[in-house]
Amino acid sequence: MKKKLLALVLTGILGVSLLSGCGSKEESASEPAAEKTEEGKEEAASAEGGSVYYLNFKPEQDQQWQDLAKAYTEETGVEVTVVTAASGNYETTLMSEMGKSGAPTLFQVNGPVGLANWKDYCYDLSGSDVYGELTSDGFALKEGDAVYGIAYVIESYGIIVNKTLLAEAGYSIDDIKSFDDLKKVAEDITARSSELGFAAFSSAGMDGSSDWRFKTHLANLPIYFEYQEDGIGATDAIKGSYLDNYRNIWDLYINNSTCDPAELSAKTGDDSRNEFLAGEAVFFQNGSWEYGNLTGDGKFTDDDLAMIPIYIGAGDEANQGLCTGTENYWCVNGTADEADIQATLDFMYWCVTSEEGTSAMANDMGFVIPFKNAVESPNLFVKQDAEMTAAGKNPVSWNFTTMPSEEWKNGVGSALTAYAADQTDANWDAVVAAFVDGWATEYQLANGN
Repeated sequence: MKKKLLALVLTGILGVSLLSGCGSKEESASEPAAEKTEEGKEEAASAEGGSVYYLNFKPEQDQQWQDLAKAYTEETGVEVTVVTAASGNYETTLMSEMGKSGAPTLFQVNGPVGLANWKDYCYDLSGSDVYGELTSDGFALKEGDAVYGIAYVIESYGIIVNKTLLAEAGYSIDDIKSFDDLKKVAEDITARSSELGFAAFSSAGMDGSSDWRFKTHLANLPIYFEYQEDGIGATDAIKGSYLDNYRNIWDLYINNSTCDPAELSAKTGDDSRNEFLAGEAVFFQNGSWEYGNLTGDGKFTDDDLAMIPIYIGAGDEANQGLCTGTENYWCVNGTADEADIQATLDFMYWCVTSEEGTSAMANDMGFVIPFKNAVESPNLFVKQDAEMTAAGKNPVSWNFTTMPSEEWKNGVGSALTAYAADQTDANWDAVVAAFVDGWATEYQLANGN
């Protein structure tokens, strides 16, 4: 195991995130982890004396997880530690923590690519009760009969809209049904920004707390449309068929924004959110996970907000929905003590079955969870995704889980930042090279070719 971890540290190939679960010491909430007796026979492991260490990937849900962990500890006596990695530093933190004696007992991979890197640490969840609570096997990461990861949340992202400001500019969301519509509205707002007192887009920050929105989430769009056109779900060599569209939407973001494009390298995720909250911008690319940060405590109401698809001028835009999926798969650290493994399985089960756990995940975190006892989320963006899907709109799948490595994302992000500061064709060629050539290179490295 330590050799595997050392290899990960040296190569920097992770593709991992993290979120937490919950467990019960008093109830046999999960199928017990097995341990060997002296005679070599398997017997049920006990959670007695076990604890849970949850390394949280999502800073926006830190307080909610801290509160839920505290409530669980008060109810069961089982210690649950929640540590939240700084935005953009999760993978580095996970690598560091996994090398310690008190490593996380619950961690996350982002899909098959992440699983390939961390499978040696993953406990087989196939016999656990939490696995039995999934509404579909499609939400599990499996190899043969083994279950190494379980999706715990389904999310959507798109362009969040301040409908009040949009109306002040003379438009409504019904006026935006395509990339051309979005471009027309954004450029008109920019032309009248001094008069209106606000910009079209909040800053497309490219520091580590924000660049994932563009090197990963926005980059998903050209990947999705290429996969759709070619009828595939993954590739060892992306062609870049829709990178002109990627350039067009990126140009729209950075040239119709609250700041000069040259300033983006220092702009943070908090900057972007705060600009939107302060009424400085109409549009803000982000996801359903932002709902809690934008509402309540004198902030926006549901009447102020909407989420629209990210149009890039490709595909059937009239029937395009939000980007909906998951890259959030719970994995239990199989190298942990048996009691800690069992405590973690119990913890996860409690989160997705108990009234307190499911209510917190739905109401406090705004999550849609793929488990049988899920509580309907009050999250406006979740509801809008459901409405679009019911109306026949096609959700854009999350294909960024097939990106070959974190290094690939970083290469694209660096090229995007350089291009933003100096928007020449030569600098865009560097983005294309990072996207296409970098994909092939990183795929070969990740797969030992």
